[in-house]
Order: sequence, then C-alpha cells, then structure tokens
Amino acid sequence: MARARFGLILAVALWLASPSGHAVIVPPPLSQPSWTELNAEQKRVLAPLSTEWDKMNGFHRKKWLGIVQRYKSLSPDEQARMQRRMTDWAKLTPEERKRARDNYKLLRKDPPEKKEAVKLKWQEYKELPESEKIRLKAEATQKPTPRPAPSKQAVATPKPQTATNSPTPAAQVTPR
Repeated sequence: MARARFGLILAVALWLASPSGHAVIVPPPLSQPSWTELNAEQKRVLAPLSTEWDKMNGFHRKKWLGIVQRYKSLSPDEQARMQRRMTDWAKLTPEERKRARDNYKLLRKDPPEKKEAVKLKWQEYKELPESEKIRLKAEATQKPTPRPAPSKQAVATPKPQTATNSPTPAAQVTPR
C-alpha cells in the first residue's frame, strides 16, 4: 500500500513539475544485448570489439549491430577492410574515439571540394614510405609547448614618464 501511495505521489510531483503541466514521459534507456547475448554470427563479425562491447552504451551497440546486418552484403575485400577498421577502432582510447567522431562530423559538413582535397592528401600519405609516416606521427603527437598568457602589465600601455613617476636616479638612492 505504501509503495503504491509513493508511486502516486511521485507521478503527481512529476506532473506538477513539468513546464506545461502535462505528464513527463521519460523514455527507457536504450537496451542492447550484452556480448554473451549475441548470436554466433554477430560475435564472429564483431570479434575485434569483444573486449569493448560490454563497456559500450546502447546507442553505440545498436550502430554496430546495424553494421553486422549490412556486413553480409559486402564483398570479401570490403569485409576484410571492415574487420581491420574495427580492430583499429578497438585499439583507440576513448579520447581518440571522441576526436575521430568529431572530425568525422566536421568532415561531413565540408563542401565536396574540401572532401576531395582531404581524400587526395590521404592518398598521398598512404604512398609515403613507412619511415616518413612514423616521423609524421611522432611530430603530430608532440604537443607544442603552451605559451604563457600575457600578464595584465604586459598588455597595459606604459604610462608616460613624468616627474612624479620617473625612476629615482641611482645617485639619489639612500641605503637602508
């Protein structure tokens, strides 16, 4: 009885708290299967992500499951490429994944000419010798040393020298 009364009070409180005075509908979290709940085909395709699967949120699991559905229609070369990409993705840190997603979103908004320029640069990069790629990666991972922000004194314009604020000549300084 007390539980039912609490539920009723909670429902009324949520209704009163809503800006429009209407009931607030809270969607349930997007639940997707854990790794153990996947079928054999899904596990085979998603094998590179096996260690990460249970750490993913429902939204990302759903996206990967969609990829599994399209996987069958890919050519063997495309399937192999997909497996390599999944393996590379699984190796990324969460920060690197976020950066990759953000870069992808930015690239999607770019005009076709800029997208084509990025493709050309990528093609040029792929044709570089391995030693040059390693050098470029090392160069890119080195963070530039941050410059200190200018102090307020450095930004302020100097006051003109007057008799009241001019420095005292060394001869007039008396030792303490």
